Amino acid sequence: MGYECLLTGLPDLKAGADAPMKQDALLEVFSDSLSASDMEQLRLLLVSPEDEMITRQMEAYDDTIIGQPAWWEEVRDTLSDEDIRTALVYEYGIKKGCKFVKDWFRYNQDLNNILAAAICRKHSFDVRKVIVGQNEVAQILRRNLPQKDFGLGGVIDNLPEIMALLDIDNLMEREKRLDAMRFAWLEQKTLFVNFSLDNVLAYWLMCSMLNRWSVLTVEQGEQVFRDMVADMKKGVQLD
Repeated sequence: MGYECLLTGLPDLKAGADAPMKQDALLEVFSDSLSASDMEQLRLLLVSPEDEMITRQMEAYDDTIIGQPAWWEEVRDTLSDEDIRTALVYEYGIKKGCKFVKDWFRYNQDLNNILAAAICRKHSFDVRKVIVGQNEVAQILRRNLPQKDFGLGGVIDNLPEIMALLDIDNLMEREKRLDAMRFAWLEQKTLFVNFSLDNVLAYWLMCSMLNRWSVLTVEQGEQVFRDMVADMKKGVQLD
């Protein structure tokens, strides 16, 4: 289904600029315009680790071995509940999503795992306690933490760009560069498609990032990184 009228009527988005509208207002516009099946794809992007459906999935995997993934018991003994919930969000999005949504969840899982591995290497944390998922990148990171490129050369196209983020001391600037990478990824993914669901979903995600930065203070931006490190330290101290 094409969304030419919807998309041409929306304000332009520009990386680093202010968000042209709030997410709740945009959600209302999309809810009135998208088909039911396309709206389900948008709602996948709204799933968070705290959602009740994620809690129910954890309970279902804990209660019976029927339908339980082969990796569940090991993950249950290794990761924090928060990281398990995050892993289940990725799993759900990749399982239920259209190709664009699957790619978005995979991209963020790989990106966040690489950054987490780099923090583990810097602070001598156990990488097995923070890497989520069972895909190729996750498995390589668990095996090759000491290697300079984590053994991901040729696997991740923009690995040097991701690793360069770790050299940025200003934590607020680092977070902004990270979102700029995501913004550029979304632009590239929709470069050769017009007025499709992919364009709608990319617009939602881009607008969400711009809205996040419009309300985020320097202190809040720095806290993102500090909380991540603190959680990893907590995991090490529990051993």
